[in-house]
Amino acid sequence: MYELYIRHKYTVIVFYYIKMPDHFLELMKKSSEIGEEMFQLMEELFPICRSITGNGVRKTLEIIRNYIPIERHEVPSGTKVFDWIIPKEWNIEDAYIKTDKGQKIVDFQKSNLHVLNYSTPIKSKLPLSELKQHLYTLPDQPEAIPYRTSYYNENWGFCLSHNQFLTLEDGEYEIVIDSSLKDGNLTYGEFFLQGKKNEEILLTCYTCHPSLCNDNLSGIVLLTFLAQYLSKLKLEYSYRFLFIPETIGAITWLKLNEEKISKIQHGLVITCVGDSGEFTYKKSRLGNTEIDQTVINVLKESGESFQIKDFFPVGSDERQFCSPGFNLPMGSLMRTMYHKFPEYHTSLDNLEFVKGEYLIESFSIYLKIILELEKNFGKFKPEEKLEDQRNMDADDIFINLNPKCEPNLEKRGLFNKVIHLDSGTTLSINWILNLSDGKNSLSDISRISRIEYNLIKETSKLLLKHNLLKKIT
Repeated sequence: MYELYIRHKYTVIVFYYIKMPDHFLELMKKSSEIGEEMFQLMEELFPICRSITGNGVRKTLEIIRNYIPIERHEVPSGTKVFDWIIPKEWNIEDAYIKTDKGQKIVDFQKSNLHVLNYSTPIKSKLPLSELKQHLYTLPDQPEAIPYRTSYYNENWGFCLSHNQFLTLEDGEYEIVIDSSLKDGNLTYGEFFLQGKKNEEILLTCYTCHPSLCNDNLSGIVLLTFLAQYLSKLKLEYSYRFLFIPETIGAITWLKLNEEKISKIQHGLVITCVGDSGEFTYKKSRLGNTEIDQTVINVLKESGESFQIKDFFPVGSDERQFCSPGFNLPMGSLMRTMYHKFPEYHTSLDNLEFVKGEYLIESFSIYLKIILELEKNFGKFKPEEKLEDQRNMDADDIFINLNPKCEPNLEKRGLFNKVIHLDSGTTLSINWILNLSDGKNSLSDISRISRIEYNLIKETSKLLLKHNLLKKIT
């Protein structure tokens, strides 16, 4: 019934609102076939070892180019992008752990998750006691291989199931990681579709994860097919599709394209759209924009269960687009939210976890959202905001000294400190930086974030010490 409902709604909109060409009607009739095609693209992309830089990203973009005329951009290592520096390029050929009897017990060729992403090269023999310091497992999910990274802190390591870890015997092990970390480029893909108007809708996904299906590949696949079919339509808005490495890619694009920012009217970050869970929408930082209202209305009309989440300053690239220096109307529409499904960032997020039928359902919802935005071009009237609850005289008010995207915490020695603290402290740092726009007091930040005031207060002192905040009252 869900699929039939979507088809019916599209048919009405096609004839009455946008006069869609016949091929679009055929698309709705062949939803199962398109779901299979989407899944086939995912299968082709699945084996590639991707990271925030490197040949895996380029190979991924070349495959996408078979569907849409994507433009590839290369940004050299060492380029300053706001508070960040483009890192060295990482590539890997092989990696393994071998016993003293010559048996490979961990093999990159069998799963690219086995290597700590961005591992520096190593060829050595180590006793088990030393090797254990570089091994990562999930004791609570003993059959799963975790996905771990070390982008900005040179290190090496292996990931394996906890059950396998428990079988390791004392002795000497041969360690090989055949990788390179040297000056190169950060690579991202961009496809621009000119509409009747210059106002833009920005749609993005991230290309930096290795063999993970729902988190990463589902977004790539959906965005590719969305761009392919929208390119056949006559549209009011212009559309910009970005295939970028998460965090550093969004920061890089924003830095290099500041002159285009004013054209962006709406935007969505696409991730986690291939599982069976109910749809989840994370609002923009503004929370009251046309994209927020449109997504919510479409989800209501779908007849399916869904969740709406207010903006919070962690997650995917919406946190960069919604940083106080840009504050773009960017939300994120998912099915089960990242961190909320047990397969997340593990080898269990594989080709068995996602299904073509869920991909086409997500695809249909995204198309409906776009059709609604097209239908209502130039007609949006924002809902009245609730009475301002800010308490400007209550206590200290700060401004973020790095408001365009999040600052690099690691280079200030904050990242390592944070990861050893409780999640409340971690969140308080992100909330303070995102809401310190000269309008919110610490009491406001505590109220909005639902984090205890004393923790907000103490964290602000830490950020002041590192010159990330400036007190204005």
